[in-house]
Amino acid sequence: MKSPIPWVGGKGKLLWLIHTLAPERYARFIDVFGGSGTVTLNHPITPGCMEVYNDYNSNLTNLFLCIKERPLALLKELGFLPLDARDEFNVLSKFLAQEELTDDYLNEELELADRYFPPAEAEAIKELLLKRTRLYDVRRAAAYFKQVRYSFSGNTKTFGGRPCDIRRFFYLIWECSRRLRDVLVENKDFEELIRQYDRPDAFIYCDPPYYDAECYAVEFPKADHQRLHDALTQCEGFVMVSYNYCPFICELYKDFYIFHTTRPNSMSQTAGSEYEEVVMTNYDPRAYAAARSEQITLFQLEGAESCECRQYTLIHEPTTKTKENNT
Repeated sequence: MKSPIPWVGGKGKLLWLIHTLAPERYARFIDVFGGSGTVTLNHPITPGCMEVYNDYNSNLTNLFLCIKERPLALLKELGFLPLDARDEFNVLSKFLAQEELTDDYLNEELELADRYFPPAEAEAIKELLLKRTRLYDVRRAAAYFKQVRYSFSGNTKTFGGRPCDIRRFFYLIWECSRRLRDVLVENKDFEELIRQYDRPDAFIYCDPPYYDAECYAVEFPKADHQRLHDALTQCEGFVMVSYNYCPFICELYKDFYIFHTTRPNSMSQTAGSEYEEVVMTNYDPRAYAAARSEQITLFQLEGAESCECRQYTLIHEPTTKTKENNT
């Protein structure tokens, strides 16, 4: 499945390797840095397997919640938000940057709560109203969807300058809504989320902001890269992490298996430019990865048009004990 939105660092071109190196069996799948949702949307559906999509970007999780729970309202809102110029892109950016809630009905509900309930009960009711509005803010979701679609490479920061008919992507919203039906959508810090959902039978996939490489809507300083590693080393479940290839990351994750691959660099203006990436696991997938790779070649995955571009190499094997695979 294609995601309804483009995204900086999207994993469409790496799906084949994620699927190849995934553990054999698990009862829950946690996409910690969900981003565009590409990995969650293309995760094999298994009866009884819990699926969790998470991202710390509240605009992003609000969009996916509205796609999941209120697709009709979102499509209606998108139909009445024409955007065809840089000025309107800037208007949407300012709208998304504001903190106050602007819905008239919400202000009325908050006023009625204060008028008809004692202070303690009124505060509880207002908190529920605010939480519900944050979770299903259709206007904000529509504005964010347009901001991503019209920005350069989905970075949400700069106007892309290309004409775009939003209606061409409506079918993706419908498909995504159906796929997310049983997926839990979370908006939490990665450490809290991992601690909540980690189990021995969990598959925890992390695609954090790449180290010193790309621009993201949410800042991710060096300390957070260290904090993520430290949290993952404490996990009971199966862990997979994707990153850009660099000495700092390889050294940081030397207690993991590290697999290296390359893909076409879509952000480069140089013809034939490639981008180096690594996929790291706290378990050894080699016993079954070769056979699974042959099976995956039967399917057409986005960004992997031929078998020749699906090459990967084990560049580091940990000397410390890792999690045993449940084969």
